[in-house]
Amino acid sequence: MAAPTPTTAATTHHRILLPSPSPRGALAPASLRLPLRAQARAQRARLPAPLAAAAPAASTASPEAPASGAVPGKPTVLVAEKLGAAGLALLREFANVDCSYGLSPEELRAKISLCDALIVRSGTKVGRDVFEASGGRLRVVGRAGVGIDNVDLAAATEHGCLVVNAPTANTVAAAEHGIALLTAMARNIAQADASLKAGKWMRNKYVGVSLVGKTLAILGFGKVGSEVARRAKGLGMHVVAHDPYASADRARAIGVELVSMEEAMTTADFISLHMPLTPATDKMLNDEAFAKMKKGVRIINVARGGVIDEEALVRALDSGIVAQAALDVFTKEPPAPDNKLVLHENVTVTPHLGASTVEAQEGVAIEIAEAVIGALKGELAASAVNAPMVPAEVLSELAPFVVLAEKLGRLAVQLVAGGGGIKSVKVTYASARAPDDLDTRLLRAMITKGLIEPISSVFVNLVNADFTAKQRGIRITEERILLDGSPETPIDYIQVQIANVESKFPSAISETGEITVEGRVKDGVPHLTKVGAFQVDVSLEGSLILCRQVDQPGMIGSVGSVLGEENVNVSFMSVGRIAPRKHAVMAIGVDEEPSKGTLTKIGEIPAIEEFVFLKL
Repeated sequence: MAAPTPTTAATTHHRILLPSPSPRGALAPASLRLPLRAQARAQRARLPAPLAAAAPAASTASPEAPASGAVPGKPTVLVAEKLGAAGLALLREFANVDCSYGLSPEELRAKISLCDALIVRSGTKVGRDVFEASGGRLRVVGRAGVGIDNVDLAAATEHGCLVVNAPTANTVAAAEHGIALLTAMARNIAQADASLKAGKWMRNKYVGVSLVGKTLAILGFGKVGSEVARRAKGLGMHVVAHDPYASADRARAIGVELVSMEEAMTTADFISLHMPLTPATDKMLNDEAFAKMKKGVRIINVARGGVIDEEALVRALDSGIVAQAALDVFTKEPPAPDNKLVLHENVTVTPHLGASTVEAQEGVAIEIAEAVIGALKGELAASAVNAPMVPAEVLSELAPFVVLAEKLGRLAVQLVAGGGGIKSVKVTYASARAPDDLDTRLLRAMITKGLIEPISSVFVNLVNADFTAKQRGIRITEERILLDGSPETPIDYIQVQIANVESKFPSAISETGEITVEGRVKDGVPHLTKVGAFQVDVSLEGSLILCRQVDQPGMIGSVGSVLGEENVNVSFMSVGRIAPRKHAVMAIGVDEEPSKGTLTKIGEIPAIEEFVFLKL
C-alpha cells in the first residue's frame, strides 16, 4: 500500500517533488514492505502496512481452550490491577475480560500466553520475561496512568507488542492536588492539625503566609501546569512559567507570563514543578539551583520525585533558602521510614495522591480501555509509547541515519534560548535516490523525538510523531534535494533548521536567520558537519562543546589544556573558520561532562567570544 501522507507535518519542495500518495493498492517503497502476514493484517485493519505493524489486530487463536464463560472468537484482556467499573464495562463489550489482581510474577507468566492484551497500573512489572512467556500472542499492554517505568518498552517492541498509556484523564486531579498542597503548606495545615490532635494549642507557631500578590513560577507548562496556573490566578497570585514548548498565545489567554528558567527561579515566591523525569530534568533542582532562588521560597512537587535532589533540598530547608516544601512524589516510593525530607518539620507530604480521586480513576479506566480496544481493532493510538515494528532490512540500512536524525534534533533544541517556544522546523534531506525509494517518515519522527523528548514525558515514535508535534504547536516541513551520484547510500546529509528563535550560541544562526545544524554519516557514525554558517566535522558521540573564537595560533591547545587539567577526555575536535585569522567555530567532542568550573575556565580564555555545552 502507499506510504501515507503526513497529516500534521507540512511538506514543501526543493528541486524535486516528494512522492504523491499512490493509488490504493499500490505497493509501499521496497525499503518499507512488510512480511506478507503483516501486510494481510494491515489490509484487514484498512491501514497502511508499515503502520499497521505498530497496531496489530487481535489474535483469535488460542493455544488452549477458552476459559469457562469466555466467548470464542473474542480477544482476551487480562486486567492485572484494579480498574474502574466504567473501563471494565467498555472492555467487556468487546473482549473476554479476566480480572486477576495481585498475580505473582510466576502466575502472570503462566496466564499471559492466553491473553491478547494486558492492562496494569504501576504495581505490576511487565518485563522481557512476560513478553517471552506470551509466545507472541500478547499484542497490547495498557498502562492505566502516565508513567511506563514498569514496562520494558524495548522488549515490547521486539515482540511486536504495542504499549499505550492514559496521559490525560488525571490532569485536573493532579492540578487540584498541587493547589491543595500549595495552600496547605502556606497555612501550615498539616502541622497545625497534628499539633492540635496532640493536645497542643500553638497559634503563634503556625502563622502562615498569604498567597495574594505572590509570584508562583510553574516549571513545565503542559496540561497539569496550565490547570494549576488557572487556579492560582483565581487565588490572586502572579503566575509565570517556563517551558520551551509552551504556546505564548495559550499562556496569554490564561494570564501567564513565559520567562526563562533563570528568571523563574530568581523571582518566585512559590515554585510548582510539572515536568517529566528525563535525563535533562533528573535532579534539576539541586544545590546550584537552590542557590539562585529567592530566600524563603516554597516548593511544590506533584510531578516526579527524581527532578529534585532530595539531599540538596534538605540542605536548602536547613539553611533557610527554602522556607517550606510540599511533596507528593519521591525519588524512591515509598520513602524509607527515616527519610530526612519526609520527617522535616517544614515539609508537608502525601503518598503520591495526585491522581487519586474517584473521577480521575474512572477517567483513567475509560481512557485506557478505549486505547486498548482501539489497538486490538488495529487502529493507531495517539497514546502509543513504543516504537512501531519496522522491517529488519529497513532498520539495518537506516540505523545510522536514525541516530543522526535524533541527535540533530537534540542538538538543535539545546541551542534555543528564551521562553518563546519552537514553532517552525525545516528538515532537508539530500539524496541521490528517487523519491519513491526513500520514505522519510521514520527520520522525521526521530528528529521530532530529539526536539521534544528531552523535556517531555511523551515518547515519540512513527505512530505519534506528527500528532505530538501538532499538539505542541510545532510545524515541521520537509524538503528534498536530489543529488547526482550513487543511490546505494540512502542519504548524503540531513539539515535541521529552527526559525524565529534566539540562540544560546549566536553563531548557530545561519545567514537566513535560523538555527542551523547539519550532519552526515561517516563509516557508520553520525557526524556534525555544519553549525550556522561554519563547517565543522565532529562525531556525535558523548557530549559536545561549541566555541566561537578569534582564529589564532594556540587555541586548540588552550582549550585542550583546560579539559586535560580537569581530566575530561577529548574524543574529537574540529575547527571551521570564515578565513584565516578571522572568526572560527571549534567543535569539541568530550567523553565526560565538564564541571561548571571547567566550562568557566574555557569561557575566560581571551580569544573565545561565546561557547555552549550540549548533551547528546
